[in-house]
Amino acid sequence: MSEDYRRVNRASWDERVPAHAASPDYALQRFRDDPAHLSDVVRFDLPRLGSVDGLRGVHLQCHLGTDTISLARLGARMTGLDFSGAALEQARTLAAETGADVDFVESDVYAAADVLPEGGFDLVFTGIGALCWIPSVRRWADVVARLLRPGGRLFIREGHPMLWALGDPRPDGLVTVEHPYVERAEATVWDEPGTYVETDATFEHTLTHEWNHGLGQTLTAVLDAGLVVTSFEEHDSAPWDALPGYTEPTADDGELRLRDRPWRVPFTYTLQAVKPA
Repeated sequence: MSEDYRRVNRASWDERVPAHAASPDYALQRFRDDPAHLSDVVRFDLPRLGSVDGLRGVHLQCHLGTDTISLARLGARMTGLDFSGAALEQARTLAAETGADVDFVESDVYAAADVLPEGGFDLVFTGIGALCWIPSVRRWADVVARLLRPGGRLFIREGHPMLWALGDPRPDGLVTVEHPYVERAEATVWDEPGTYVETDATFEHTLTHEWNHGLGQTLTAVLDAGLVVTSFEEHDSAPWDALPGYTEPTADDGELRLRDRPWRVPFTYTLQAVKPA
């Protein structure tokens, strides 16, 4: 498989950093104004995270670092890793502006255990919208296992592969399965002029290469990497508008779910696993 996907995807991410940083969706100003503010993703999973105070953690594919800084605000000693130098420049600026003691490292996620201390982390965290950018979830799970110390924990909240497999709603309102559910060697190549936040910006780099990873493939990859799954939950909501025009806010957590029979499709999942001591 060609490694050009990294170059293509990095160009897209680098170009979109200013639009993401300016968007209220990332709420950078709230981080500056409120030292207790947490990202929507981290806030949703607080009951599942438990205490992270004093843990040494790494956030893989951290982008602007909002989840990373949120975990640091909860007491973890955090490192954020991402392949986009432009995103990390913004993340470092935000950390400096908010007084967050976070290290940021530029690297492809597959090289994380080569540039960070192997076996040096109590917590490996991955947030929503990360796994779709990597071609092999097994290779990712092996990296996670190398980073964790014995007894350390993987925590991931991710978009559900069923959601990623859906096409855009049709004029008759039906939502159909149009895209791969299982991981395939071939990438799904998208040519999208915009981005997932509202912006008036126009972009030159519109191509991206993405992969879906079925739940069975992801769970098996984690198990085969020697980790023990301790918790797995599917959620009918997401912290963004996953199907515009067909969702509504939930009552209590600021997320969105299908307006009509939300039990039909999961939007996200949370997975936890530990490395045996």
